[in-house]
Amino acid sequence: MIKLIRSLLLGLCLLAGASAFAAPAPDELVKNVSDEVLQIVRADPAIQRGDTSRAVELVEEKVLPHFDFRLMTALAVGRDWRQATPDQRDKLVAAFRTLLVRTYSNALTQYRDQVIDFKPLRAKPEDTDVTVRSEVRQPGAKPVDIDYSLEKQGDDWKVYDVAVAGVSLVTNYRSSFASQIHQKGIDGLIASLEAKNAELASKVQ
Repeated sequence: MIKLIRSLLLGLCLLAGASAFAAPAPDELVKNVSDEVLQIVRADPAIQRGDTSRAVELVEEKVLPHFDFRLMTALAVGRDWRQATPDQRDKLVAAFRTLLVRTYSNALTQYRDQVIDFKPLRAKPEDTDVTVRSEVRQPGAKPVDIDYSLEKQGDDWKVYDVAVAGVSLVTNYRSSFASQIHQKGIDGLIASLEAKNAELASKVQ
């Protein structure tokens, strides 16, 4: 399970900032920004040495603008999201966002020689919800399918889920979130996420 989460998060990390002057098609967005972030990682000796704080800066600057964390959180929490108060929802989004940022950053420091092949986009011009499919290859390992789910919001596309080998990030968290809410309520889940974030922050170089 740990390897699956790392693969999911590495796949998410391959998204970075795109040009602000034009809104590319979803598959072009993923391709272009994947190339950009990989170039940055390859050229940054601090990240190559495992500097998580530098990786956090990269994630904050390049990755976050392309994700809808509120939608991701709502999907991960599932039906219990409807029971949460506005304040609880804000805290859940903030805590889940921080958790993913910290974990993404750790994944970036583990990048080495992965190569990404993208598959043709199967979507109509009028579609507002699409899946961009890719395959990540690395020496000595079996290729891994990584699929990005994107929703069109205005002129931009936002990622709201990523699936590795058919297993989605949102679904993977949903089961554990549901269990924690059942045992300790929504406030208990918030406390658990915040505690995990504090633990990860203490390990940042």
